[in-house]
Amino acid sequence: MKNMNRLGGLFMPLILAVSLLSACKKEGTGSKLTDTVVVKPPVTTAFDINSITDTYADIASFATYQKWTVYNVHDPSVKKFGDYYYSYSTDVAFGTDVRPGLQIRRSKDLVQWEYVGWVFNAIPAKGAAFISNLGGTAFNALWAPYVLKVGSEYRLYYSLSSAVPRLSVIGMATATSPEGPWTEKDLVVTSANDASIQTNAIDPTVVTTTSGEQYMYYGSAWDGIYILKLDPATGLASSSGDKGKRIANRGFTAGKYNGNIEGAEVIYNPDLKKYFLFISYDWLQTKYNVRVGRSDNPTGPFYDYNGHDLNTNEDHGPMILAPYQFANQSGWQGTGHCAVFDNGSGQYFMAHQARPGVNSFFMDLHVRKISWTTDGWPIVSPERYANVVQTAITAADVAGVYEKITLNYHVVPGYGTEQVSPDFQTAVDFKLDAGGTINGNAGDKWTFTTPWITLTYSNGDTYKLKAERERDWENKIASTIIFTGLDKSGTAIWGKRK
Repeated sequence: MKNMNRLGGLFMPLILAVSLLSACKKEGTGSKLTDTVVVKPPVTTAFDINSITDTYADIASFATYQKWTVYNVHDPSVKKFGDYYYSYSTDVAFGTDVRPGLQIRRSKDLVQWEYVGWVFNAIPAKGAAFISNLGGTAFNALWAPYVLKVGSEYRLYYSLSSAVPRLSVIGMATATSPEGPWTEKDLVVTSANDASIQTNAIDPTVVTTTSGEQYMYYGSAWDGIYILKLDPATGLASSSGDKGKRIANRGFTAGKYNGNIEGAEVIYNPDLKKYFLFISYDWLQTKYNVRVGRSDNPTGPFYDYNGHDLNTNEDHGPMILAPYQFANQSGWQGTGHCAVFDNGSGQYFMAHQARPGVNSFFMDLHVRKISWTTDGWPIVSPERYANVVQTAITAADVAGVYEKITLNYHVVPGYGTEQVSPDFQTAVDFKLDAGGTINGNAGDKWTFTTPWITLTYSNGDTYKLKAERERDWENKIASTIIFTGLDKSGTAIWGKRK
């Protein structure tokens, strides 16, 4: 999330709550704050996936918050606890002010979500006091939480910031249930508007290593993404007052910083025996996109697709998610600040916010299935997850005309003022001919060995795309064939069969 002091006039008073969401900050918890759990209304009608729309002005008022299922979601943190996936997200709503406290939702299938309530009933006292003591006033909003379970204890990290640059805190609360009540424990890391070398203390994520160590990754712009060692017994900083060290940064163009870097998420993949660091680049309302690096160690160095250290001053790839547009829909922008989680059986997913092209102030929850390339990089589905049955796919099924998107990228240095365009990557027709050629070109070939489509071009380029079945959301088709992968340069290639 971006710091509120950089928002300027981007968000109109009409959508005050959206301006809150524009900054991934979380507010701290008070010393004895508990959650306000909503009594969920009885389900009276069968769920219809076609009822999920891109915009939701008709239920935007605070009075209808129980209907905010996949709506008004920004900076989600998602984990599976028991039978439910729980999502915790920033205090924000379209077209209305919203009470602080971090929104809670839950789902059994990652498709049908229900609104549960809030983590807190007020701004956390310790975080607010820290900001006040340094001459600032805490925002009346909490941003970008992160949740995990340690033993029988649930731990929730939150960010609280202010209008003073970098005057922010990340605090921690605990509970014995994912729905609370939650109790504030203490501040984990802080940042101030001073000359010390540090980043902005917001956007936390935590990884637990195979040996039981814990590390927090955090930060937004300024001095990049930092890593901080935690005490696993308490969930707080291993050394009081420690800020950690920088582990990721990005590039410059003509001496100007290339927009934001923030919203880190880190996982350990036990099959690949690697740690993966996901980071969001650019302005959250438009060009927001997700990059990824990997490492053998939680403390890094993390390397990009070209083998470059993420902590060097350059823009890194692969970029696996970015603003895009298929036919019959206005496009999705602001596709960043992801949560990465698994289902307990090794299947990973990515959740993130997305804003429709028709109106970038709406914020929808998207969940996508993650796959892994044969050389160990994560790739995401071009369509949102809909729990589609995965029946066998044959070469005859694969042949046909697709809408294909190549996630190209154009550098626009700056922030919201400069990045006014989402730079949608739009779909073009792409044909896998029944005879094994591509777009009718005899020198370009494709083959299929489940689940991989291999494309071999006459210029020597060869790459693989994973084929699966997924919902066509733009055309409300229950199941179609999609593909996803990376080309030889690490550019993401998406497609869905028409």
